[in-house]
Amino acid sequence: MKLIIQIPCFNEEATLGIALAALPRTLPGVDKVEWLIINDGSSDRTTEVARQHGVDHIVELGSHLGLAKGFMAGLDACLKLGADIIVNTDADNQYCADDIPKLLEPIFCGQAQIVVGERPIAEVTHFSPLKKALQKLGSLAVRLASGTEVADAPSGFRAISRDAAMQLNVFNKYTYTLETIIQAGRKNIPIRSVPIRTNGYLRPSRLMKSMRAYVQRSILTILRIFMTYRPMWFFNVLGTVPATLGVILGLRWCYLFFEDPTRGHVPSLILAAILTLIGVQLWVFGLIADVIAVNRALLEDIQLRARRQEYGSSTEKK
Repeated sequence: MKLIIQIPCFNEEATLGIALAALPRTLPGVDKVEWLIINDGSSDRTTEVARQHGVDHIVELGSHLGLAKGFMAGLDACLKLGADIIVNTDADNQYCADDIPKLLEPIFCGQAQIVVGERPIAEVTHFSPLKKALQKLGSLAVRLASGTEVADAPSGFRAISRDAAMQLNVFNKYTYTLETIIQAGRKNIPIRSVPIRTNGYLRPSRLMKSMRAYVQRSILTILRIFMTYRPMWFFNVLGTVPATLGVILGLRWCYLFFEDPTRGHVPSLILAAILTLIGVQLWVFGLIADVIAVNRALLEDIQLRARRQEYGSSTEKK
């Protein structure tokens, strides 16, 4: 069995060496452990540091494409290199590498194909109360959208089996963490989370330029999750609000009209019609989006078959 530990990197010269020094070269139940970094257009000595620490494979993206693109490029490279299991971690040494066996155990036992490390977020001192709250909100949204029980959805410390990696697609340019969990849940890929430890704080998050930007991106990501993966539910809820207000205003207009037919109350009638129409339009959008989601699922099935022909499944490799 071959395991590849991948690390997406963008200007990680200062911390990459620390993260690599902590990674294992041997693991129980694994025949071969290799390291791979994805250089996401770094302008510093990230690649040189990787080579100095004996990294086996380096994927050069050429320009800065973002964390999500880097993650998917890493999966693609690991599949081509014949990895049976892929472990993803961060270059800032946030996650404790000694907990990699915890990620692998549910896969070895056949209980899961994706395992996500659950950080002790309440104990992380450099997370502000607002960020902790947003982390919990994001995880809750992912659980609702995916039907899974992953406690720490934004965690990037995870193990992925070969067959599960072939089924993942990321369209969010911001991050891969939430979307991959939702896809796992909707595709019935067994997924679990296990408690893991974190290391000391080495640098600020690259995903959070400011708290305001983090809040905006988190809200947009959560909304996009529901719009993409639960479109019927999302647009039904969205359309119910104006439709309900429209019906209430319409009933009010009927009451006032029958009470005094000499007064038209035209503005109330117009507003009721507009709100009701908006609600109906949103419901129609939900139907269209649901049909698009079905088409997307069919395309992903075709893509999976193509990937299995190109890469081969774990069973075929053995």
